[in-house]
Amino acid sequence: MMELAVDCKNTLGECVLWCERGARLLWTDIAAATLWMHEPATGATRSWPMPERLASFALTEDDDRLLLGLASGLAFFRFSSGAVEPICDVEADLAGTRINDGRCDRQGRFVFGMFNQDSDPREAVGSFYRLNCDLSLERLPLGHVAIANSICFSPDGATMYFCDSQTKVIRSCDYGDVIGEQRVFADLSSEEGEPDGSTIDAEGCLWNARWGSGRLVRYTPDGQVARVLRLAAPQPTCVAFGGPLLDTVYATSARQWLSDAELAQWPASGGLFKFVTDVVGLAEQRFQG
Repeated sequence: MMELAVDCKNTLGECVLWCERGARLLWTDIAAATLWMHEPATGATRSWPMPERLASFALTEDDDRLLLGLASGLAFFRFSSGAVEPICDVEADLAGTRINDGRCDRQGRFVFGMFNQDSDPREAVGSFYRLNCDLSLERLPLGHVAIANSICFSPDGATMYFCDSQTKVIRSCDYGDVIGEQRVFADLSSEEGEPDGSTIDAEGCLWNARWGSGRLVRYTPDGQVARVLRLAAPQPTCVAFGGPLLDTVYATSARQWLSDAELAQWPASGGLFKFVTDVVGLAEQRFQG
């Protein structure tokens, strides 16, 4: 069972990343438009308000700067000043979509997908994109998506993993400057919960936060379940490896849409959880733009 690391009570905690240079965790509460930070060594925790909902972000080579995936577009953020510098809008022609999950590939380009806020069940109208190092934006040939999630890359960068959470299928494809054909990596249609955020460990195994099931699931590179971790929150959202040895699994969670009775049963919902494991992760790739 994972233990509670920070009782932050996020409405929709997401996109947890470990900054190895600063020995700190960063994550977002999308619904509260807030960036969070926690230093395990000191216990220090703080947050920064964002100008709009922040769904995902990436480290950069400048430790004072983050690449932000805000609801309406991409931007840079300066910790020292709080300044936000817009890069570009995304899908401005689709009023119902916003940026959702994102992560840098092994070449240092930011890959992300969209979320359709306007319908339930949600219609797949958004797309997947790549922000290249010259700040050009490229639409990836991965079809339309309603709830983009699970974006991560194999250790050698040659395989991309991704999903539309609504379909309950994690997919993969050969990845590089050219994108290969999609294939099914893990079909969860007969299982509890939906796939949310994912990360890859040093052995090439994929760890997925299973929204609605209170579990993190580790898959081998051929899609077989290798391990299950449980946490005291039914809506885990994202997973990352952190700590000095990269041997601590961290997971964000959400309180959104839980009833009063469910929150009484799961009071740690919305918290940041941790678990020290016997495998190690990979340092998070930084945006090279």
